[in-house]
Amino acid sequence: MQLQLHGKKIWLFREPINFCKLIDGLVSLIATQTQYKPQEGIYLFYNKARDKVKCLSWHRNGYILLYKRLESGKFCFRHNPSTGMIEVDTAELGWLLADLEWQKMRDWKELNYDKFN
Repeated sequence: MQLQLHGKKIWLFREPINFCKLIDGLVSLIATQTQYKPQEGIYLFYNKARDKVKCLSWHRNGYILLYKRLESGKFCFRHNPSTGMIEVDTAELGWLLADLEWQKMRDWKELNYDKFN
């Protein structure tokens, strides 16, 4: 089984959650605290210590829950207690999971040349 990122919106929950929550608890959190439907995207959650991330996504006939725990260090995102979600693209997700300061990163523009000197 593989998490398909193509064509899905990726959302980061803006405040830390209780990491005892499993699939049903996370689905309930999305349904009650956001305007999004749990089956329509990929949702990222983090704990207060910022050393764990959970990723929830719908796959065909059930949910997938991925979990990453850092053995040292913290994930680089700022605590933002405002309500809602932050939309993240696939590059930012990769940077986040690689423990980079993803909010400061940017993609370089792709350059295409028709002529070479």
